[in-house]
Amino acid sequence: MRKTLLPVLAFAWLALGRMAAPALAEERTLTLDPAATEVTFLLGATGHDVHGVLHLARGLIRFDAAAKTAEGDVAIDARLAETGNKKRDKTMHAKVLESAAHPLLVFHASAIEGELAPSGTSEITLVGTVTVLGEDHPLSLPAQVSIDGDAVSATATFSVPFVEWGLHDPSNFLLKVAKQVEVTIAARGSLDQAGAVPTGAAD
Repeated sequence: MRKTLLPVLAFAWLALGRMAAPALAEERTLTLDPAATEVTFLLGATGHDVHGVLHLARGLIRFDAAAKTAEGDVAIDARLAETGNKKRDKTMHAKVLESAAHPLLVFHASAIEGELAPSGTSEITLVGTVTVLGEDHPLSLPAQVSIDGDAVSATATFSVPFVEWGLHDPSNFLLKVAKQVEVTIAARGSLDQAGAVPTGAAD
């Protein structure tokens, strides 16, 4: 009789424990503010480097810092890219970005590497793919992220091997440009679901 009761009592204890301390869902959603986010790029070229500006169209990422999962996307409006030189920009849009046919450059998040603290500054890498000219390419964004309550700021600098990815190389006999472009994102946004939400509790 005693041996029969032990498994029953153990099961009851575990069930009560789950009811008293339900699992916590740690998923949160980061929404970037396009008006407060700056995206710039730097391309090495013969004689001088080319500095340019991109514009965030949207950015929303759902993530679970404990599970290291992420989903959502960050989209750049390719049509608004500019370098301050109208002739160069015309070539960039028509031959390199093909922005009329492919207006958005979209990063799709899939995972987080590193430890993201609930507050203060963290060093993480956001892993995913980026869609350029209709093709997906793997891309990792190493970022410094600062969280203060529901306010978030993040900075990421990374290289894009645009020639390797099949984009037009604007180099010619007189002009030589690098085969990769350095992109920097200085983003600001907000977090929702500030507290963990209980799941798995008994009805």
